[in-house]
Amino acid sequence: MKKLWIAPFALLALIAAAHLALAAGFFKVGEKAPLFALTAITGEAVGLDTYKGKVVVLGLFHICDPCMMQGSTLQKVSEMTKGKDVVVLGVNSSGNSKKEVGEFLSTFPVKVTYPYLLDPNKVTDKLYGGGKFIPNVYVIDQQGVIRWQRVGNMDLAGEEVIVAEVDKLLAGGSSKM
Repeated sequence: MKKLWIAPFALLALIAAAHLALAAGFFKVGEKAPLFALTAITGEAVGLDTYKGKVVVLGLFHICDPCMMQGSTLQKVSEMTKGKDVVVLGVNSSGNSKKEVGEFLSTFPVKVTYPYLLDPNKVTDKLYGGGKFIPNVYVIDQQGVIRWQRVGNMDLAGEEVIVAEVDKLLAGGSSKM
């Protein structure tokens, strides 16, 4: 009988977590994507504003298994959208070193060929409200507006879902969460 008090507190904790997620900057569908400029693991400078006019699939990752799974999915998205006005970007948003990120990428079940960016100051975590809710995937339209997102590892997005959202934007439609 003493355990009955746990359920209401668990529900309150979930509600509090949802409110924290909202306050942290999630649910930005319909808003301009925050701009950033970072360096790819290969050394080139990459700024989000460089890709205006293209659909951008942005993945924010830490070094974790769900991030590896979602990052591998983005490789499939990159291959499925090749030749279209689409760019796929991955960001290590947790401030890991180039060496750590390189070692992490070497454990992926697929070779990552899309730009994978280093974020030593965790700028994207702050801008996009990341942190504990990782991995995050955003689809950003040609005008730089977030049109679709998946936040956290409870609902990893498959490549078919992401590509369908991208194709809606390429066809001139509006994608919704």
